[in-house]
Amino acid sequence: MATKRSKRRQVGHGGRTTPKGATTGSAAARPGSSNARAEPSTRYTPPTAAAMKAPSRLWVPVFMFTMLGVGALLIILNYLGALGSVNNAWLVVGLACILVGIIAATQYR
Repeated sequence: MATKRSKRRQVGHGGRTTPKGATTGSAAARPGSSNARAEPSTRYTPPTAAAMKAPSRLWVPVFMFTMLGVGALLIILNYLGALGSVNNAWLVVGLACILVGIIAATQYR
């Protein structure tokens, strides 16, 4: 059976070697440096309430559903032959309308 190894403590090596928040090349690590400019933090900072975006205006969901509906309607009418002869151009226009509706959906808050 294996024996437990005890952790050895090294005397004099238990704390920080640089000041808290300092990097090796910063002014805080070099005493006597005249550069007092603070470096930006690399830690995550949550957004403030002022930076949060407002809800979308009414025209965004209306435009989104209109484009999705028009695109689906164009594709269905193309296959039924209600737009004249069956043409791939109507299919492409219908798919483009659906794509615009999906892009508008990404802007909805």
